[in-house]
Amino acid sequence: MAERCTHLDTVEPVTPSSEGCEDCLRTDGRWVHLRLCMRCGHVGCCDSSPNRHATAHARAHPTHPLIRSYEPGEDWWWCYPEELFFEVDGAPPAPSHP
Repeated sequence: MAERCTHLDTVEPVTPSSEGCEDCLRTDGRWVHLRLCMRCGHVGCCDSSPNRHATAHARAHPTHPLIRSYEPGEDWWWCYPEELFFEVDGAPPAPSHP
C-alpha cells in the first residue's frame, strides 16, 4: 500500500452534483453517509449504504480515483487504487451536504 497518494493530479474544481446520493435519489434508495468525487463532483453513498454508489462510480470511471467525505466536519480523502485514507495539508475545507 502506498504511503502517499499519487493521484492528486486528477483533482478538478468540482461542484457537488446533488444534496444527496444522486443515484439513490433517482431510485428511491437510502444512504448512510455521502462521498464526493473529486474529479467530476458526483455525490454517491458510502460503502455502509446498501448500494455503495460512490465505489460503483469509481469502478465505472477509473480516471476518478479520489473521493472526499461529503459529511459536515469531515475533511478526509480516500484513494481507491491505493486504498489510502488521508488528509491534504492546506486543502480548503471539504464541502458538505446541507
